[in-house]
Amino acid sequence: MTSRYILEQFGVGVAAVTGVMAARGKHVDLFGVIVLALVTAFGGGTIRDLVLGDHPVFWAKDPHYVYTAAGAAVVTFFLARTHEIHLRSLQVADAFALALFTIVGLVKACAFHAPAPIAIMLGVTTGVAGGILRDLLLNEIPLVFRPDIYLYATAAFFGAVLYVVLQSARVAHLTNMVISVLAILLARLAGIQWKLALPVFKPKD
Repeated sequence: MTSRYILEQFGVGVAAVTGVMAARGKHVDLFGVIVLALVTAFGGGTIRDLVLGDHPVFWAKDPHYVYTAAGAAVVTFFLARTHEIHLRSLQVADAFALALFTIVGLVKACAFHAPAPIAIMLGVTTGVAGGILRDLLLNEIPLVFRPDIYLYATAAFFGAVLYVVLQSARVAHLTNMVISVLAILLARLAGIQWKLALPVFKPKD
């Protein structure tokens, strides 16, 4: 198994967990929770693969992704019914998923010889699109558009650019992936800890 495959499986599991936790308090049954988990886990990667022309998409080629996401969703669903899961734990898990998916998506785009700007866009899309679809299904403003979420897509963009820069400097592939994933994770957690955010568009009136 390649490092990308292992990271993608782990990211799918973590993203599924965040999908389940986002449904808390929404009176969603087990089937609905699994759907939200799968949408969160596969949404960004599906869009990436469709843009790259990689058919069938990654989870349709390998059912182990579905097993990982569905299994994580079911376990989390029942654990969350009996154990309190703090918001900070959810934020850290979501930051992990964001970091892993962004870099995995970027690496795949590079493997398809996408130009650097397109690869960066697809990396960020892989990281954030699943959460956007999940929030839309829950009738909420997506996390990526909320000013109080702190360095969400910005952290993904920063890590994706860093990967491209290190790649051009011929840093070893695995080392580059680890550094870039950690950069996104730390940027996101720093944003949460110190409430760092980009300026918000507010009309003068």
